[in-house]
Amino acid sequence: MSNTRIASYVEENAARFIDELKALVRIPSVSTLHEHKGDVRQAAEFLVAQLREQVGMNIVELVETAGQPLVYAEHLGAPGKPTILIYGHYDVQPADPVELWRTPPFEPTVEGEDLRGRGAVDDKGPMFATIKALETLMRVEGALPVNVKVLIEGEEESGGESIEAYVKAHPERLQADCVLVLDTGMVERGVPTISYGLRGIAYAEIVARGASQDLHSGVYGGIAPNPLQTLAWVLTDLKGRDSRVNLPGLYEMMQPLAPKEQAALARQSKLQERELMTSGGLSVLPGEEGFSVAERAAARPTFEVHGIRGGFTGEGAKTVIPAEATAKVSLRLVPGQKPETVLELLARRVRELASPGIALEVRPLHGGDGALLPLDSPVLKIAAAALEEEFGREVAFMREGGSIPVVALFDSVLHAPIVMLGFSLPDDNVHAPNEKFYLPNYYAAIRTVATFLKRL
Repeated sequence: MSNTRIASYVEENAARFIDELKALVRIPSVSTLHEHKGDVRQAAEFLVAQLREQVGMNIVELVETAGQPLVYAEHLGAPGKPTILIYGHYDVQPADPVELWRTPPFEPTVEGEDLRGRGAVDDKGPMFATIKALETLMRVEGALPVNVKVLIEGEEESGGESIEAYVKAHPERLQADCVLVLDTGMVERGVPTISYGLRGIAYAEIVARGASQDLHSGVYGGIAPNPLQTLAWVLTDLKGRDSRVNLPGLYEMMQPLAPKEQAALARQSKLQERELMTSGGLSVLPGEEGFSVAERAAARPTFEVHGIRGGFTGEGAKTVIPAEATAKVSLRLVPGQKPETVLELLARRVRELASPGIALEVRPLHGGDGALLPLDSPVLKIAAAALEEEFGREVAFMREGGSIPVVALFDSVLHAPIVMLGFSLPDDNVHAPNEKFYLPNYYAAIRTVATFLKRL
């Protein structure tokens, strides 16, 4: 009966829930760009108001840090009941390239059953669904069925240094019987999904420097070192056309996959391949031979180039040999590969690849560990039951190719089981132009989280 009342409350307040999410998405909380520092803070203050006024949490704080503020809240009104820590992030990726968006990235727009806007699904929509689930339980039940702590950060997209410092400094305050994260995806629409693995990340810039200033290519062409050319050589040396990462020692650090998991990933690949090709507008999924798509996408290390700058890229012609060129790169890492060690391997290899007259430097930007969670946790079974009640079909368990560094941190510091419920779809354009959130999943997330907390 109470679950019927939960569903009724969500339905009755569906329009308001959308309007409130749109108000949050409208705030351009881009943590990696300094000019949006005020916007990031505004988003944090918006969530403080929601937790205090709409949910009625006992304690709600805007936690100042050396970087972006954290939002912390707790409601410990259920003595003898379990305590759950809910995590999410309110910061978003930059919207570039803006010209590829069909609608303005920070003017959230409903198109059919989708809410389009930067951050709609990563992670404002799913994160906000947890807050609306708490509100729903408070209004329907008059109380929360378990003790709840909430920790929401504003630097997930830019390294997460502040939350790392906070978690390490306050493990007692954050102690919980389990951690709930809604920042992962679904295998496909309608398939309830729990993620049990995440890759780590090592992000850096490779900088190549030549002359003290840009040079005339007519005068110096053929005799002066070209940082852009050297950078191109270095990047192609680091990753071959066979997609193998040429970083000595990288693969030796990996924990091998168990044959049972490798077979499960191979079976999952048939579904993922179709979804990934359709959502990405691709005709082929190239990569290392001998590994399934699902294994390559979540259980193998990668090296990707995200952007290159240097020289002249404006309209028309300007014949210069640039003095400096920079490439932004990252490696996705699997358990056993530590980001700090991998960045050292990268720096060593880049130095070995230097060409005459060019100085090469690797500038580490941020990193985070991967995570591999056990599948036999009792809370995971409770979460699976809540998902299956909502979607009416069996849960799929998936390894994610992306990174949420704080999950490994929670695992190592809090030693609590972690539940990662996925509600983003393969075609939601995470980190890309025209990001969207499938609104039926927004409401499903609210109901599922409320049911999960009741089942706990």
